[in-house]
Amino acid sequence: MLKPFSIALFLFLASSSVFAASPRTNYLLYCSGCHGTTGVGSPPNVPTLVDELGRMMTVPEMRGYLVRIPGASQAPIEDAELTDVINWVLEEMNKDTLPDNFRKFSLSEVAEARKNVLADPLKYRIQFWKDYEN
Repeated sequence: MLKPFSIALFLFLASSSVFAASPRTNYLLYCSGCHGTTGVGSPPNVPTLVDELGRMMTVPEMRGYLVRIPGASQAPIEDAELTDVINWVLEEMNKDTLPDNFRKFSLSEVAEARKNVLADPLKYRIQFWKDYEN
């Protein structure tokens, strides 16, 4: 029979980050429904996450875009988990196109950008990315 302390310890551990999902798992849970398991998406409304995001990191306005799009900013995960997912996507799916001076997203950067959801991400993307695409 479990003692009350053992039950309390189990509940604490079960609710803590000890059991947090990996960035890949969170990607599969919260991003792959639209972007697919490989990140290819369905352009233009669901852009590809492969290679293009690395190139986007050369444009300052596109850095915040990755966090502010509704699918990312409204995902039911903590800021730290979203930070890990974005950095994972960039490093796993865009390693060949990231600029040499790329720096990972920080938790504070993601938390701040996430507060300002983009109402029209396609319009924003066209405004700041049209001159750089292809």
